[in-house]
Amino acid sequence: MFEGLIGNTNAKRRLERMFEVGRLPNALLFTGPEGVGKRSFALGVTRRAICAAGGGGACPVCERTGRFAIPPDDEKNKDDYKRVFFSEHLDVGMVVPYKRNILVDAIRDLEREAHFRPYEAETRVFIIDNAEKMNDQAANALLKTLEEPPATSHIILVTSQPDRLLPTIRSRTQAVRFGPVAANEVEEYLAGERGFSNEDARLAAIAAKGSIGSAVSLDLAAFRQRRSAMLGVLRDAAVAGDLAALLSAGEAMNDAKNKENFEPSLDILETLARDVMVLAAGGSGMIANPDITDELGEIAEAAGARRAAEWVTAIEETRTTLNVNLNKKIAADSLFVRFAGA
Repeated sequence: MFEGLIGNTNAKRRLERMFEVGRLPNALLFTGPEGVGKRSFALGVTRRAICAAGGGGACPVCERTGRFAIPPDDEKNKDDYKRVFFSEHLDVGMVVPYKRNILVDAIRDLEREAHFRPYEAETRVFIIDNAEKMNDQAANALLKTLEEPPATSHIILVTSQPDRLLPTIRSRTQAVRFGPVAANEVEEYLAGERGFSNEDARLAAIAAKGSIGSAVSLDLAAFRQRRSAMLGVLRDAAVAGDLAALLSAGEAMNDAKNKENFEPSLDILETLARDVMVLAAGGSGMIANPDITDELGEIAEAAGARRAAEWVTAIEETRTTLNVNLNKKIAADSLFVRFAGA
């Protein structure tokens, strides 16, 4: 049923058990960070639910559902997605955001379709992707369906932000939590299934922080460049306390042509600072960037554990200020002034 899907062993066992005892809930809620496999598992459950042969992939139904995929974000502005859409199997429907929101018409269409008897299988399955993007009307329409669930249909909600769903929707679904995938599993998958070199697979697994989706789509050249720049920031802060160099790095992070670089660079900086803190405290086996241990060790020796801890605190506080829309340039300048004086 879940062949080829890595990680999330507990969720996998729980879902398998539901099928073993014949008690797949009418409504499931798949939650967890982006890219950890929620959508792939939703498709796996779908395949098993409608397959008369046990979801092994050998029957014609499985072959068709194997080609069923959730559309990428850059395609979700098509008129097809204003309502429930179907791929190669009429018992498998999908609802996704149209542009920014899931529209009430799509949920009303789902409600209507869910009450139809299956065409080929014994049940019908509907996946609502990015379920947190339902507008108020759509959420209330879905609630009506969940309160009186059709006997021959199952609904799977997929979201990385379950707190944005109505509490009444959460209470009427059975939640299955998905977590980050272990770095070694991500590395093995990339090298074995995606053709990554061992070095690239290791680096992508480090950068992805447990997200298979992020690891697969990662621009490794850009990541290496950002990490090198952020390593330079810590080196300048530790060895020279060079405020001019640090402010220059802040300018680079806020380059108007690459505004999307700020948050990824801050993420990398925090990971590196935590590694320095661990090494300065005498640890070694738990760092996130083991491939540059020597460089991090030099910074740790120069900075010491106290300064490294202050860097981490400063980054965390910068994130808090950014959450209230502080100007990124002001945030970066303030952060690096603290780095220079730490």
